[in-house]
Amino acid sequence: MTAASSTSTQAPVSGWLSHFRATLALGIPLVGAQLAQLAIHTTDVVIVGRLGAESLAALVLAGQFFFTVFIFGSGFAIAVMPMVANAYGKGDVRLARRSIRMGLWVSLAFSLLMWPLFHYSRDVLLALGQVPHVVDLASSYIRIMWLSLPAALMFAVMRALVSAIGKAQVVLYITIATLLLNAGLAYGVVLGHYGLPAFGVLGAAWVAVTVNWFSLLVMALFLQFNATTRKYELFVRFWRPDWDALRDVIQLGLPIGVTVLAEAGLFTAASLLMGSIGTIELAAHGIALQLASIAFMIPLGLAQAATVRVGVAHGRGDVINVARASMAVVCVAATISLCGGLMFFFLSNELSGLFLDRNRGDAAAVLDYAAPLVVIAGIFQLVDGMQAVAGGLLRGLKDARVPMILALISYWPVGFLLAWVLGFPLGLGGIGVWIGFLIGLTCAASLLGYRFYRLLKREMLAAA
Repeated sequence: MTAASSTSTQAPVSGWLSHFRATLALGIPLVGAQLAQLAIHTTDVVIVGRLGAESLAALVLAGQFFFTVFIFGSGFAIAVMPMVANAYGKGDVRLARRSIRMGLWVSLAFSLLMWPLFHYSRDVLLALGQVPHVVDLASSYIRIMWLSLPAALMFAVMRALVSAIGKAQVVLYITIATLLLNAGLAYGVVLGHYGLPAFGVLGAAWVAVTVNWFSLLVMALFLQFNATTRKYELFVRFWRPDWDALRDVIQLGLPIGVTVLAEAGLFTAASLLMGSIGTIELAAHGIALQLASIAFMIPLGLAQAATVRVGVAHGRGDVINVARASMAVVCVAATISLCGGLMFFFLSNELSGLFLDRNRGDAAAVLDYAAPLVVIAGIFQLVDGMQAVAGGLLRGLKDARVPMILALISYWPVGFLLAWVLGFPLGLGGIGVWIGFLIGLTCAASLLGYRFYRLLKREMLAAA
């Protein structure tokens, strides 16, 4: 895999088999990194859950708060990836360096701008109607977590370079190391093992800060001393501004940030709708959503691979290989999503049962309600994967504003509205909510896919 990764973006590839190999060589470590990142969060939930319901509720509330801010800021980091891929395709080391440096600048500036929101998080959460004693603990966690925001965003920027040059396995290795470090530290600091005092939820916050800065430091050291990446001189005269590159990062990153925030908000809204139906329904929804979230890590990693593969070919002005690279990613993502969907369809009860103690009195009711939701989630992950990959392909062409508009229309006026209408006025309940969101994501996949097709066709006609 390492050999394939290091060569896949250095010279144009024309054969279909080469494109599939290059897609897998880049996509597998990025998918693995996404799964490892999800495992870090899962580890925190498992460890803090041993402290009791109040501590776990505070962690969940604080985690959602941090994730919402991070996901918006990550739009600027995501924007750096196609910029670096394009520069790498052109062989322009200076342009790649400028893009990454200004991406780091924007990440730092965004983190500073978000400080008041973190500092006054207690007031924000209380205004949203959250339970006061849970808010007190969650807001203390959030204020500490602000320290990890710049590290998490800058790491996302730096991973753009290693992904573009075909060394995405570095991201996977660092994320796995971070997972192990996080688990070990959290076990000791949160629960009080290894002779350490138990710091509880606040200990979990300090562990998160530590591991985020650890991952950033390791990535920075790799970029500085690795023979391939050293030539980019990312940290030489770091303080020197490049206003054109800065403007490009902001102009491309802002609509991307709005898009990913709108999608994250859609799933938050889904939970609120399900919670208004009932506790059993919300628990079943949580199971189906968790399964869909795990499965979504695969197309999400492939979407990042799509951005890089298309971005590099586009930077070279190689329209034919833009088309072939995009088709290869779509085929791989569709095949994996289809296999996952069939698994959800035939094993819905078995998969749902992994999240429940079947001996509890309400387990049967939750499982009965979750089973059809998991089946819908199987279809859901197919269209969700396709819209994620389509978005990644468009970012490879550095197209973000129109996709933002198309996604916003699909997620909210279509998806959310239909979810509410089907779930409540038409009386379909939770199944109606899921069908509504399924239609919204199908709309997004269709519109974004068609947008990419039109842009690619335009470029092919211009190159003819």
